[in-house]
Amino acid sequence: MKVLMLNGSPRNNSNTSIALNEIKTMLEQEGIDVEIIQVGNMEIKGCKGCQYCKKNGKCVIDDFVNEFAVKLEVADGLVLGSPVYYASANGTLVCLLDRLFYSTSFDKTMKVGASVAVARRGGCSSTFDELNKYFTISGMPVVSSQYWNIVYGRAAGDAVKDEEGMQTMRTLGRNMAFLIKSIALGKEKYGMPEKEEGIMTSFIR
Repeated sequence: MKVLMLNGSPRNNSNTSIALNEIKTMLEQEGIDVEIIQVGNMEIKGCKGCQYCKKNGKCVIDDFVNEFAVKLEVADGLVLGSPVYYASANGTLVCLLDRLFYSTSFDKTMKVGASVAVARRGGCSSTFDELNKYFTISGMPVVSSQYWNIVYGRAAGDAVKDEEGMQTMRTLGRNMAFLIKSIALGKEKYGMPEKEEGIMTSFIR
């Protein structure tokens, strides 16, 4: 079993890194393989709306997004971690996620998702909501913790002083491992949920 983590911070050893590593420790203790990839310092362009992916199964911009899509297809879970910029996630991470989720056609149903927002003070809730929407439009169960997945810290290293935040990350890691294992057992015994053919409502009459 494997979980992929995307670190949206452009800074090495950031507070976002501290939060994600706390989750990683818990997952590894539960026997889950974890790979953290720092993407906040990458050069990733936004979606061009060209529809190339619909015909070719991958994004027309052949960069890390296509590379990561291959990893995600076989992974069991995805964690998104981001610092808060103007009550929103890091722009590079958002560009990556827009293209990743739009350009990939493989079924993400029952891949487990979790998001983490890190800030000095405000904007965590809106960032947390923003990131979770990628999961909930894709049939991915979202992992909860003892509180919203939020960590506070300004200067590098401050996150460790947020004891409640660190505990929330540890609880998140344990819950994620439990959910991944439970879904694996459910698939084995019951199979995947039945899917209907998609319906798209037109709001222009």
